[in-house]
Amino acid sequence: MEDETQKIAYPVQKRPSFFSKNRLWLNVVLFVLTMFSTFFVGFSWSINYKYAEVLGETNEFPISIDLILDPQIIFLSILYAVVLLGILLGHELGHFLTCRYYNIDATLPFFIPAPTLIGTMGAFIKIRSPITRKRQLFDIGVAGPLTGFILAVPTLLLGLSLSRVVDPLPKEGSFILGEPLLLKIFSSLLFRGVPPDSDMILHPIAFAGWVGILVTALNLFPIGQLDGGHVFYALLGKKSHKYSRYILSAFIFMGVFFWIGWLVWALLISVMGLKHPTILDEDTPLSPRRKIIGVAVLLIFILSFIPDPIKGYNLFDLFKSFSF
Repeated sequence: MEDETQKIAYPVQKRPSFFSKNRLWLNVVLFVLTMFSTFFVGFSWSINYKYAEVLGETNEFPISIDLILDPQIIFLSILYAVVLLGILLGHELGHFLTCRYYNIDATLPFFIPAPTLIGTMGAFIKIRSPITRKRQLFDIGVAGPLTGFILAVPTLLLGLSLSRVVDPLPKEGSFILGEPLLLKIFSSLLFRGVPPDSDMILHPIAFAGWVGILVTALNLFPIGQLDGGHVFYALLGKKSHKYSRYILSAFIFMGVFFWIGWLVWALLISVMGLKHPTILDEDTPLSPRRKIIGVAVLLIFILSFIPDPIKGYNLFDLFKSFSF
């Protein structure tokens, strides 16, 4: 006689997400590390601000103990780190506090230290509760960029007022930053009568403001899980999905002809997903007040967008630099 065994199917239990538990120690550690990484990047920008003319005359600039311990350089470096992290923190707290208002569970901000041009790869919060209502999705989506923009605008204006206008400097081996429309407007107001061939040396505060404006624009792209994707989906519902491939194609086009970093963004957005998750009341229209805010967000995006954040780094330029 053969033994008969009864097979019992047990439900597969999903492993809890890394973000399911609060890890305040990790938030603090990452914030402190990002303070250091932005400080060291601010150090190089501060040296450039103070010694731009010297750097333009010679390719070799000795790093001495006196330079490292220069109180002005240290102060400007700290100032850059504090101002930039203040803008990024304001952006993420805008999301976090709006989640708290709607009783939606979310983590505290996680900062990402990195040896990049700005000293960080930004910050994020993880929303652990589902967002089920259109007004919640819209409000959470706009809260971060609006807060970051409100902080970045006076920062940029103050920093520009402290920036230096100098005679033309050699462009070889230097970073040339792209200018958002907002910076062009402020510059035309603050630097009237300045010769058109002059160069502007950004004060570290101005550079922090420039980064804040760039972060605002990056997050407002109306696609996927970006802040702009939340807002776009709240405004149009499932109709927003049909525009995703066009926006992704725009990233690729800009990566080829303007700045290669857009190709990285195209890859990241493709991995995260182009389509926005559905919500329960997607057929319910937003209030007129929120639609007006949506128009304001579009205007903010136009003022903040930089097609080439770093000039001379499109795909063709990089191919030329590697050609022999």
